[in-house]
Amino acid sequence: MNPPKTDARRHHDPEVRGFASDNYAGAHPEVLAALALANGGHQVAYGEDSYTENLQQLVRSHFGPTAEAFPVFNGTGANVVALQAVTDRWGAVICAESAHINVDECGAPERVGGLKLLTVPAPDGKLTPELIDRQAYGWDDEHRAMPQVVSIAQATELGTVYTPEEIRALCEHAHAHGMKVHLDGSRLANAAATLNVPMRTLTNAAGVDILSLGGTKNGALFGEAVVVLNQDAVSHMKHLRKLSMQLASKMRFVSVQLEALLARDLWLRNAGHANEMARRLAEGVRALHGVEILYPVQANAVFARLPHDVSERLQKRFRFYFWDETAGDVRWMCAFDTTEEDVDTFVAALKEEMAR
Repeated sequence: MNPPKTDARRHHDPEVRGFASDNYAGAHPEVLAALALANGGHQVAYGEDSYTENLQQLVRSHFGPTAEAFPVFNGTGANVVALQAVTDRWGAVICAESAHINVDECGAPERVGGLKLLTVPAPDGKLTPELIDRQAYGWDDEHRAMPQVVSIAQATELGTVYTPEEIRALCEHAHAHGMKVHLDGSRLANAAATLNVPMRTLTNAAGVDILSLGGTKNGALFGEAVVVLNQDAVSHMKHLRKLSMQLASKMRFVSVQLEALLARDLWLRNAGHANEMARRLAEGVRALHGVEILYPVQANAVFARLPHDVSERLQKRFRFYFWDETAGDVRWMCAFDTTEEDVDTFVAALKEEMAR
């Protein structure tokens, strides 16, 4: 019996782009070229390959001489591994109510990491020392999970961006209480591009102890990394990564993608373009009566409020998500491959639907 034919074929229109998520985008051509370059022949498994070794040099060039990268499969894995690395079994993590670790990771920090999340309301997605203090207490109370880590996201889930001074103040405040600081950097590149600063300015130079470094949202096919910035803050990272099922056997294919992003300025070009498209989108829709921009557009996200029926009709033409369906809030995301034509066509379609 002849086996069925399994010729690869395209199952989608590559010209179609939406505004649902930067995860919808494909991989950047330079990343794909890097993957092809790393293919062929044998390389030692589990991170002992030449690509992972070179990645360490690149990470140190971006995050300081003591930085060490531990490539992982995905963002949730990076966050769970990083948070476990800086907490005890009885430890807790202070974060914003809107934080990705709280609302978008299916309870993984709690169920997989065994961590208690102590949330505080942050109207713009950003923590402050005063907000941290709402949960920073009870270290000697055995009836309460011990606050050991402050976790912030840069950029935040609401598309806002911390300044270097704000991160430094948070780190100093957390460290004064004996707590460590984790930064969820799935969109760190977007924040750095907005502020026109190196990524180190927002991380190790500001006092961050451990970082989840994003790749997928910025042009990688898959793969992120936990970057240890303060070696005294963590222990047994290799064991934690394996225990958390985030150790890639063929790690060279994760590392070479991060290498492609970091070696030159691809990370910055991709993030800067996505940010520019978000600003163009915000400018285009802001002029439409009945559309309200909810938060400052500081990265590659636009949050807006508009009539529910308009959004439903527009969703039939472009993919995007409701953020708060009851309130009529939506989120529009731009990616490294979003074009000016994509944005202008979307704005024109929104204008048409608002006029109906």
